[in-house]
Amino acid sequence: MIEFLNTVGEQFLLNSLLELSAVAFAIAYLVLAVRENILCWLAASVSTFIFLYIFWGVNLYMESGLQVYYLAMAVFGWYQWRSAKDGSTNLQVSMWSMRQHLTALTLIALLTFISGYLLNSGTDAQLPYLDSLTTWGSVVTTYMVTRKILENWIYWLVIDSISIYLYIDRELYFTAILFAVYIVIIFFGWLAWSKRYQPNMKTA
Repeated sequence: MIEFLNTVGEQFLLNSLLELSAVAFAIAYLVLAVRENILCWLAASVSTFIFLYIFWGVNLYMESGLQVYYLAMAVFGWYQWRSAKDGSTNLQVSMWSMRQHLTALTLIALLTFISGYLLNSGTDAQLPYLDSLTTWGSVVTTYMVTRKILENWIYWLVIDSISIYLYIDRELYFTAILFAVYIVIIFFGWLAWSKRYQPNMKTA
């Protein structure tokens, strides 16, 4: 009995340390993104590797797949922001049109229904529709970050709020706390990027 409790304790400690490490790098990513610091993509890569392992272990398959996408977008984001810094492009904070938002939201809804249905009928995935919604929403929103679209912060607010419930259900409490912190940082991100967007409007 004592050996069993020790094994459970060691496993909990190991998973908690992994989750805490992922959380720390994820917070670093968002803080650096608010400051438009290119190192945010390096922090995102480390956090993503860890979360990929964690989410697969709790049967959140869409979230696991999302981490692979995040890795690709971290490389893409680094390239986009580095090019702008070197002066080869002029990547500034911008806004999408209503048509672009409608297209994005329709795509998210359609993909959520399809993947949610497939996961619900053919796998042991937990909360497949919510898992799909946060995943596809994150796919679109991460692309918005790489292109410095201002409204990405609004999308993240909705996605992160839903994600908190998802992670509490899966007993990923540190990750749930991370997303609660995200929600606070989101407001600072919106304000910081809004200030950078306004001069662009005047210049245009």
